[in-house]
Amino acid sequence: MYRFILWLVLAISTPLALLAQKKTTPNKDTAHVSMEEVVVISQQNLSQKMEKPLSSLDNYLEKSSLINMVRRGSYAWEPFINGMSSERSVITIDGMRIYGACTDKMDPVTSYVEITNLAKANIHSGSAGTLGGATIAGSLDLVRKKSYFGDTQWKGIAFTGFETNNRQWIAGAGTSIIRPRFYMDVDATGRKAENYAAGGQKEVLYSQYAKYNVSSVAAYRLGEHRHVEASLIYDHALDVGYPALPMDVATAKAFIGSVEYVQHHLSPTILLSKTKLYYNDVTHIMDDTKRPIVPIRMDMPGWSKTAGFYSVLQGRVAIHEWNATLSGHHNYSLAEMTMFSNDSTRKDMFMLTWPGVNTDYGDLALKDIIAINDDWKATVNIGVGVHHNKIANTFGWESLQIFYPGLKQSKTRILKRLSAAMEHKGEQLIYSLALAYGERAPSVSEGYGFYLFNSSDRFDYIGNPWMKNEKSGNATLTATYAGAKLSVKLTGAYFYIKDYIIGKIQPGLSPMTIGGNGIKRYEQLPHATIFNSALDVNYYLTEKLTWSNRCSYRRGIGSDGINLPLMQPFSYNSGLTYAHSSFTADANVSGAVKHTAYSADYGERPLPSYAVINLSAAKRFAFKQQSLLVKAGVENLLDTYYTTFSDWNRVPRMGRNFFINLLWNY
Repeated sequence: MYRFILWLVLAISTPLALLAQKKTTPNKDTAHVSMEEVVVISQQNLSQKMEKPLSSLDNYLEKSSLINMVRRGSYAWEPFINGMSSERSVITIDGMRIYGACTDKMDPVTSYVEITNLAKANIHSGSAGTLGGATIAGSLDLVRKKSYFGDTQWKGIAFTGFETNNRQWIAGAGTSIIRPRFYMDVDATGRKAENYAAGGQKEVLYSQYAKYNVSSVAAYRLGEHRHVEASLIYDHALDVGYPALPMDVATAKAFIGSVEYVQHHLSPTILLSKTKLYYNDVTHIMDDTKRPIVPIRMDMPGWSKTAGFYSVLQGRVAIHEWNATLSGHHNYSLAEMTMFSNDSTRKDMFMLTWPGVNTDYGDLALKDIIAINDDWKATVNIGVGVHHNKIANTFGWESLQIFYPGLKQSKTRILKRLSAAMEHKGEQLIYSLALAYGERAPSVSEGYGFYLFNSSDRFDYIGNPWMKNEKSGNATLTATYAGAKLSVKLTGAYFYIKDYIIGKIQPGLSPMTIGGNGIKRYEQLPHATIFNSALDVNYYLTEKLTWSNRCSYRRGIGSDGINLPLMQPFSYNSGLTYAHSSFTADANVSGAVKHTAYSADYGERPLPSYAVINLSAAKRFAFKQQSLLVKAGVENLLDTYYTTFSDWNRVPRMGRNFFINLLWNY
């Protein structure tokens, strides 16, 4: 792997040295290198061209070619970047690190925000371009929606929506106050849904949920180029059903707060400095009391608390646009399980599934965008992180020593990453190549988990604190053509992951879960490979009619020859959009071919092909400075019964669903 790093540096530095001999003109266009995707979310800029404006964040992210959303129910889907689980990626909100509090991944970071909070989602592939910390799959930063200082004004939005299939109500409002020295944004959103019906009107039990979210950002200008900003998010989900899992969620709460100091134009070479302090507190309580028949009743609460900071400097010197980020955080994760016997003569059982693990992480990242000339641009990233774990709970430490005699309470790891990219920008064609190396430490579950039940393969999992760092080398090639009527984007990425972490069967151990198939311990394959590809084609048939197409495919194989789980088969989406004045109409079909490269060793089953048709139309009505957007449509028009590769335990998707969204901007 270290030879890969040397090869990477030589491969990039050689053409750089040759190109630098030319007469250079600094490129004022700082458009991102093509390995980054941006998903626009902001409701202040909502268009009737969007399929469903009041859709959940999960559905917005699912439209990215880099992301698959793994679904265990109607709520809180887990984002997989480049076909890899969330342990292999860095997911942040405005750069803030947040750890979920659920051992079953019922509360990914993305579940604690709403579309009303957000302006966009920045997605980086692999280690290329990421400044948020050690990663292999990539990074996802959810950027908050906020105003800025300006002339006095007051604006806002109120919205509501209804969906027939699960009788879901959506309602909320947001307002922004702008002054020359002050601004504030406040919004609130509520969602409540009952069980949905799959195709053929087959009810999917335990798929209900309710969610309430309140967010606020306020800033005060201290001087012409200085201001301080405070933000707060409070998110509370309750009575959340998970049909793919043996338990539901009684409550999931998050408090996310931060204070930031920002200064612009410190000098001719330093354009921006900002420092943020943040804290978040997550509580997650699983619940099985609404399940009529269970072998044994369990209480499974979890807690996660994180405090951190980051400090960023951005500047420009000649042809270099640079960024330096210093960050750090402390997290405490604790989860426990109490099993209540149905036999009064037997004692209840208690264990710590996360044994009070402290994680301390510090990171330094440097990024340089080099405008070699008007046509060529290079981006170089380098980062190093110090990762320290300590088992704070003595009982949990002693429990793990059953499997790991002599286990020390703490472990420190050094995590390195390096990437380089070249981009050529012509009049109509842009192409780029990125090479990257990254490392990551085992997650809390992978390193210290104690009898974590996986309902897909029905094995109890045990963490392994003695594992090595997981290491990855990857290459990404992107080509984009933009003509007068036709635009095409082709992306391919290859990952070679050394010491790949995955669960392996332990024949000599007995499961704790009644009906479980056995015990798996997290171990490491010598290597695994993952290939990703995506093709986007848009054709403007007329001035008013656009034909949009996307297809994608992923394949992952371990060194043992076994297929990796949750890999996307060939999937596609094709749609027509008609837009005239303030009216739009959409028709699209999405589907996938038969899924044959599934992983039976990890509980997956084959899937037939499917295709789903969706229709929608929208009209915007303008009233001077105000407007009303009305959007209505039908999803899964033919009421097809289907499930996808990313549906945990093959839980079917929603059947025919009519919806209406109303958004009033003032």
